[in-house]
Amino acid sequence: MLDENTIPLITVENMKKYYPVKGGVIPHTTGYVKAVDGVSFSIMKGQTLGLVGESGCGKSTIGRQLVGLEKPTEGKIYYNGCDLSAISRNKEQMRQIRTKLQMVFQDPYSSLNPRKHIYEILAQPMLYHHISSKETVERDILRLLDMVGLPRTVLGRYPHEFSGGQRQRIGIAKALSLNPEFIVCDEPVSALDVSIQAQILNLLKDLQKELGLTLLFVGHGLGAVHYVSDRIAVMYLGKIVEIGEAKEIFRHPVHPYTRALLDAVPVPDTAQKNQERKLLKGEIGSSMEPPEGCRFHNRCPYAVEQCALEVPGLQRVEEKSTRQAACPVVLADKKEAAHG
Repeated sequence: MLDENTIPLITVENMKKYYPVKGGVIPHTTGYVKAVDGVSFSIMKGQTLGLVGESGCGKSTIGRQLVGLEKPTEGKIYYNGCDLSAISRNKEQMRQIRTKLQMVFQDPYSSLNPRKHIYEILAQPMLYHHISSKETVERDILRLLDMVGLPRTVLGRYPHEFSGGQRQRIGIAKALSLNPEFIVCDEPVSALDVSIQAQILNLLKDLQKELGLTLLFVGHGLGAVHYVSDRIAVMYLGKIVEIGEAKEIFRHPVHPYTRALLDAVPVPDTAQKNQERKLLKGEIGSSMEPPEGCRFHNRCPYAVEQCALEVPGLQRVEEKSTRQAACPVVLADKKEAAHG
């Protein structure tokens, strides 16, 4: 019998999400935007997986599939070992599971009803899903406000009366109101001032530890993602190009794209500024017509002829490591250096 701690809370197998593109005098499908194109990963209970990459790589799309806001074109999503697509027809069972899968959005204002004050925003879903009763809902809401660091005097105010950081705290309280096990944080700090970003990141780390939450943290900067994550998956044009322990990836990136993301992080130390930094050239390719072979080869400083011909799969970087990367050229060089 398997220990429940060895079963991932979230498992994704070969997820694909294609959006049809319409055109012509008589509208018809002229192609597909391949936002996510064959992605697999798992998240253990109580861990945070950071998903990082440039805008348009598909990371936010993955988050929306995981919480049920969209359905994958292909692939499987498992929650606690249960295939979500197989139980989607059972409305009552799916309704119960949906409360366990919540999302914190990049723009909290767009996810908060501007016509409702904070008490209504938090109370209505808790009452509808029977998380709280009429007798206990106020007590439970006050507890939520304490958890996210908001004063209890805010309940009668409307979303437009708050700062960006305060609205994000309300968004986090809203996600927590249904007692979730898993939360997708979709670039929750990218629209905030730097000082406020640090507060929200620390809040998420404290809440995860206190409540035993499992998180998918979506971001485009490795610094913030590394700070909150146990593991990191790096995406490029709909595919994962490297995945592994956060410390390993941040200190010793393998895939050329991961290295480029780290080189793009601002460095305050003058000595480090003088080190060679290989910044990317060119534009990210089209998700509608991605490059043949490796999707990164037309921007990669290490690309060889085979990179334009073969689609690389994830390979284990080292025998004793769980880290994987999709770059046979760099991995071959590492093996050669190890045996040389």
